[in-house]
Amino acid sequence: MTQAAATAGSDVQPGPAIRVRKLRKDFGPVTALHGIDLEVAPGELTVLLGLSGSGKSTLLRCLNGLNPVTAGEATVLGQPVHGMTSREMRKLRSRIGFIFQHFNLVGRLTCLENVLIGASGRIPGPRYGILSYSRAQRREALTHLSRVGLGQHAFQRADSLSGGQQQRVAIARALMQKTELILADEPVASLDPENAANVMDLLFQICLENKITVLCTLHQVDLAMHWAHRIVGLRDGEKVLDSTTATLSRDDVLNVYRQLQPEAAPDGTTA
Repeated sequence: MTQAAATAGSDVQPGPAIRVRKLRKDFGPVTALHGIDLEVAPGELTVLLGLSGSGKSTLLRCLNGLNPVTAGEATVLGQPVHGMTSREMRKLRSRIGFIFQHFNLVGRLTCLENVLIGASGRIPGPRYGILSYSRAQRREALTHLSRVGLGQHAFQRADSLSGGQQQRVAIARALMQKTELILADEPVASLDPENAANVMDLLFQICLENKITVLCTLHQVDLAMHWAHRIVGLRDGEKVLDSTTATLSRDDVLNVYRQLQPEAAPDGTTA
């Protein structure tokens, strides 16, 4: 049994954190997503797997409003993203943490300052350095850095850290935001295997302990099998797999990456 399967969803609240119905996304004449249906339960860590160009990142960008939905519905934290105004979308984004492959930290700022940026939505007016934040917020940011194992690096420039450490700062920033949902787009793609496993372990523990929903795109099948509660596979913009990890074999998951074979004709030739 996987780590995730042993602890999945025993006491999370009912009702989906994400609900997608017949979602289609077109880029001009190209359809990137073909009528996707998806539900993600609160407190669940769901991984999207698929080849590059399968639609994983496009789906995440539809959920956070960066890609307007062409057709269908996308509801996030009970709010219909497909019909939102810009103001409503900004309010919803304050409840969503974003973690990216390339960290999106401000390299010249300290780790503490980068984490404090997560509290920006709670502070009116412009911010000028650490003193723009209250003492309580600074203590909170230090607590989050300690939780991800970087308390001793609080006053170190972010760009002086390793890739794995920078990604942990990004996770601490999402926690500082008091997020209810984390959308993570290839968060371990640029990390070595050990750091990738550490970051996934951290995301899993946050999901479990804080009841934060995580939807994460990955390419690493073994990481997905070990840490996800559920795996959703995409191929050419269509959903081809949707199952809990407890009921999946590694071969089931690898099928997501196998190209469709031409259908054989009765005479043994291919169409």
